[in-house]
Order: sequence, then structure tokens, then C-alpha cells
Amino acid sequence: MRIRPLGIEGAWEVTPQQHGDPRGRFLEWYRHDRLAEAVGHPLRLAQANLSVSARDVVRGIHFADVPPGQAKYLTCVRGAVLDVVVDVRVGSPTFGRWEAVRLDDTERRAVYLAEGLGHAVCALTDDATLSYLCSATYRPAAEHTVHPLDPALAIAWPTAAPLLSARDAAAPSLAEARAAGRLPGYDACRSFTAGLGAHPSA
Repeated sequence: MRIRPLGIEGAWEVTPQQHGDPRGRFLEWYRHDRLAEAVGHPLRLAQANLSVSARDVVRGIHFADVPPGQAKYLTCVRGAVLDVVVDVRVGSPTFGRWEAVRLDDTERRAVYLAEGLGHAVCALTDDATLSYLCSATYRPAAEHTVHPLDPALAIAWPTAAPLLSARDAAAPSLAEARAAGRLPGYDACRSFTAGLGAHPSA
């Protein structure tokens, strides 16, 4: 398993080692010890989600209040998606930047993103199935969105006709979310994640 940081602090790409023979294939798609060694603290597992999307569906950009935020570890178990991490942390050196990783059922890569980062995904195939582990349970009042087609972000979505939920289509731009005080602060996020190393995984 190879774990490398992306260009946005708090985001990592994980490439597993696959073992195959005529019977099929085996891999470790998540290792709590290897991830903790790379990111500096364990991922507390509180919830596991599965989303299935038709081709061209775009979900996000979603993020949660910090604390406690919601760190995520994602992999695509069927089909392919473009997984996008967006830095929505006010004060971050990379605020407003995004980075994308293709997740599919061939390379079996995963993405980890820390609390406070925005997340979005675009389905590249029909029935694209994304599995993700979360550090906190879903709390509707603490969940927020930024419009995935915000021209200021200029995310290069691999579709000419993205399909959005009503909630995401009505989401504010990054600038509007910032003006409304909805975005997490970079220093608060760093302080929160720094404290996670002192606590064992649940």
C-alpha cells in the first residue's frame, strides 16, 4: 500500500497492492495503522456509507462544521468516479483550490480527506458505486454545500451535462458561503486534527 499526500494539506491518495491469480483478486483497501502513520492520527470510524450514481451525476461539494467535522476515506467498488477534494478552509494557503483523483474498480485507489475539506464526486460510469468510511455520524444541521459549478472554482468536470440534486443546485458559491460565515477556518481545522493524535481509535 502506497499513501501519498495530495497538493492540498489533509488530503491523501492511497494505492493498494493487488494480488491476483486465476481465482480472482485480493487487496487491503483500508489499513488503520498505515493510514494513522501517514496522516498522524487514527481515523475514528463512526459511519460507513455507500452511494450508487448514474453516469454524469455530480454529488457535492459537501463539508461539515469543525469541530467535529467529518473525515472521509473513499474507494470505488464498482465502475469509476472522479473524486474531487476542495479546500474550503478560510485562511488556508490553498483556499479555493481543488484536486481530483480517479477512483475505479481496476486500480482500486482510495482517497482520504481530513475534517474541514470539501468533497465532491462525478460518476464516470453507470452504477458507479462509492464506499466511504466517516469519522463522525451525519448531522444535517452541521452539513453544508458549495455549488459544484461555481465558476470561481472552475472544477474541470468530465461531463458536459452534470446531474445535480436540488440541494446542490441551490448551493451558494464559495464566496457566498464565506460571506455567510459557513466555511470552516484553517486554524480551527488544524487545531482539531492536531488533537486527534492523543486519542486512540474507537
